[in-house]
Amino acid sequence: MTEPVYILGGVQTDFSKNWTRDNRTLFDLFSETVFAGLEASKLEPKDVDVGHVGNFVAELFAGQGMLGGYFGHIHPDFSGMPAARHEGACASGSLAILAAMADIESGRYDLACVVGIELMRNVPGDIAADHLGAAAWRGKEALGAKYLWPAMFSDLAEEYDRRYGLNYEHLAGISKINFDNGRRNPNSQARNWTFTDKSFSADDEANPVIEGWMRRQDCGQVTDGAAVVFLASEKRAREYAEATDTPFESIARIKGWGHNTAPMLMETKLKESADQEYVFPWVRKAITDAYARADISGPEALDAIETHDCFSITEYMAIEHFGITAPGEAWKAVEDGRIAFDGTIPVNPSGGLIGLGHPVGATGVRMLLDAMKQTTDAAGDYQVEGAKTVATYNVGGSGTTNCSFVVGV
Repeated sequence: MTEPVYILGGVQTDFSKNWTRDNRTLFDLFSETVFAGLEASKLEPKDVDVGHVGNFVAELFAGQGMLGGYFGHIHPDFSGMPAARHEGACASGSLAILAAMADIESGRYDLACVVGIELMRNVPGDIAADHLGAAAWRGKEALGAKYLWPAMFSDLAEEYDRRYGLNYEHLAGISKINFDNGRRNPNSQARNWTFTDKSFSADDEANPVIEGWMRRQDCGQVTDGAAVVFLASEKRAREYAEATDTPFESIARIKGWGHNTAPMLMETKLKESADQEYVFPWVRKAITDAYARADISGPEALDAIETHDCFSITEYMAIEHFGITAPGEAWKAVEDGRIAFDGTIPVNPSGGLIGLGHPVGATGVRMLLDAMKQTTDAAGDYQVEGAKTVATYNVGGSGTTNCSFVVGV
């Protein structure tokens, strides 16, 4: 990292809200989030130099593309501002962040507004599942599966079982931690949901099979929502600190990042990694690249992690790829409690995608926002005590687009 990028502020929406049921549109979701973010960050539209939008499938869910054009309808001061939309399935928000960082690092612009957004609860569940299947290779994988993504990540669980052995209790343990964490988060979709012990077991009534290894509580949520962050150059961050009477040293910054793209097909990925240490070497590289750019050695330098748990097995995989355990030993971190909220390396204190919600295009932005909140002691009831360095991992597709950030003060 040659040029630091600072996070001046941001907000996320209440992920429990069904915007269509409330007669609110995709534009309402966009505009209300940007205005709330500006207010929370003590910024004005005229302060923003460039806009970036992370979104996966607004064309399918809402029949709408060209989301960068929304900015000019929010406020006259946004009219004419350069803006772009970025797509990388569930990592769309992180790609928008990376593009905004590049704008700032190049010196083109000093202050960027990054919005992640998805409206997904306006169609029946089976149609939503089909729309989300656009992130796989249509006609080439998960053929015959009713629910494509649970089937795809069941294949990942099957691969783990083949290589190392896999106990379903450990997957259920991850889900339980994330739902428990979500109860602390006032924006969680599942904060008021109730469960029994059987909900986190192989009980077919309380926790029915969706596809293969994946049961109901193993799955991230279909969610409406948006998040926004404002990224700035060091020069602009210092001006902001002076104007808002904020200690400059207390402003969070992106210390490191990693990004790569693996082949789209799960089958190809698993074949390529068959003789390697990690099931997804691309995930490992994205994370270790972020470590290297942040000049940290590994998870021992982190206070918390926000990772992609679209399914419990995705977090299981990430535990190893962050280096919390050796490959094949993620179960140890579940059993000994180190990834729990009061553990030595809490994972998804926000609740993650399972406990908080997963508006696809918003997730990468929401993760960065939560990393900022944690490192600035602004996470409220889900604050990890003393957190100063937090990492994220955001994935698009079946481990295809891989993005990781390290945030700190």
